[in-house]
Amino acid sequence: MRGTKTLRRTFIKSALVLATGMATLISPYALAKDYPEKEELKFGFIKLTDMAPLAIAYEKGFFEDEGLYVTLEAQANWKVLLDRVIDGQLDGAHMLAGQPLGATIGFGTKADIITAFSMDLNGNAITVSNDIWEQMKPHVPMQADGKPVHPIKADSLKPVVDKYKAEGKPFNMGMVFPVSTHNYELRYWLAAGGINPGYYAPEKGDTSGKIKADALLSVTPSPQMPSTMEAGTIYGYCVGEPWNQQAVFKGIGVPVITDYEIWKNNPEKVFGVSKQWAEKYPITHKAVVKALIRAAAWLDENNNANRPEAVKILSKPNYVGADYEVIANSMTGTFEYEKGDKRDVPDFNVFFRYNATYPYYSDAIWYLTQMRRWGQISEQKPDSWYMDIAKQVYRPDIYATAAKELIKEGKLKVADFPDFATESGFKPAQVDFIDGLTYDGKTPNAYIDQFKIGLKGNEKP
Repeated sequence: MRGTKTLRRTFIKSALVLATGMATLISPYALAKDYPEKEELKFGFIKLTDMAPLAIAYEKGFFEDEGLYVTLEAQANWKVLLDRVIDGQLDGAHMLAGQPLGATIGFGTKADIITAFSMDLNGNAITVSNDIWEQMKPHVPMQADGKPVHPIKADSLKPVVDKYKAEGKPFNMGMVFPVSTHNYELRYWLAAGGINPGYYAPEKGDTSGKIKADALLSVTPSPQMPSTMEAGTIYGYCVGEPWNQQAVFKGIGVPVITDYEIWKNNPEKVFGVSKQWAEKYPITHKAVVKALIRAAAWLDENNNANRPEAVKILSKPNYVGADYEVIANSMTGTFEYEKGDKRDVPDFNVFFRYNATYPYYSDAIWYLTQMRRWGQISEQKPDSWYMDIAKQVYRPDIYATAAKELIKEGKLKVADFPDFATESGFKPAQVDFIDGLTYDGKTPNAYIDQFKIGLKGNEKP
């Protein structure tokens, strides 16, 4: 399909009309009222399976259906990716959900980044080295068949961390970026087990995140996680797929818990663009969101029937570049923990169901609560501040416009989306957390106050 449409595009763009003695190039959308202001686009991504909506929108011709001619380009790391969106080298990118929020509030790089599309739910896990797993196992409850009872809590890791501390050894773990879901999920899991992952103090110039830490978390690029752990630099990590399953296939580590077990159906990546870009190219932006919505729907339709084809696409070197079997281990509804302990996890990767693509304000606010909990936001903020930032960054209005067009065009159904007439942007209070706490996005400070480990009120590290 993509090749045919590219030929069609070349043909149309080669059509010339003589006007006032000059040749004028015709766009296929030039006669339409609602055509993209910019057709040639470059989007960035990191080599993770949750970049799938971008790959599918490209491979299935959904971008070209909207009059968009897109180049997808893998980026070296999350900082490079964000910087290139900010300076205009990229039109948009697969981003960590915390990146647009972190940039907007000025943690790290200050820039106005927005999102009108959530790329997926779940998709991460926490892996430890074989040695750490052997030390954890005596503290892990076991089933009658000798396999661990899931979810495995960090309570079983705490004696190991305590032993390292007593011996004066740092307990090092990896995550992908300071404002990544991975950082917050790893911290959440550790803290729920009584392990303090440390605090940030940007007002003091300390952005290490290691103040008062029992476990020391540092940034490691996603594809390098397995090799960094194998080298002994870190003892475990939180990352997206396929880099947890890669540790299993290489026999170097054991994924102990998925993020689905830490927070059921948690938001993961978003598609981010600069606010300036979105304001300059509103029709283009809407068209991009339409194509991505269609790609997400394709990934989940018919009970994930398209996933094997998606895995084949993602295994190409220009996308994720991992072996088919490694990507399929999680992408097709299963997940392998300890070697041979493969379990059904049908919602490990969710791209469309449960309104996964809708940019909920409550998702944005959860990230902001964790930024405050760990000191990335250096002082207490009123509940209204959280709502204001969420509205600046998350744009359900753009999403709704794109979705309504897809419904009108017959490409998707009303039932595929939230009720836009009544949707507030807040999910009902969520209770599926590993520590049993309840999250209500409308009361962020009350949520923060529930945590035994973490800053609250006007506390400083």
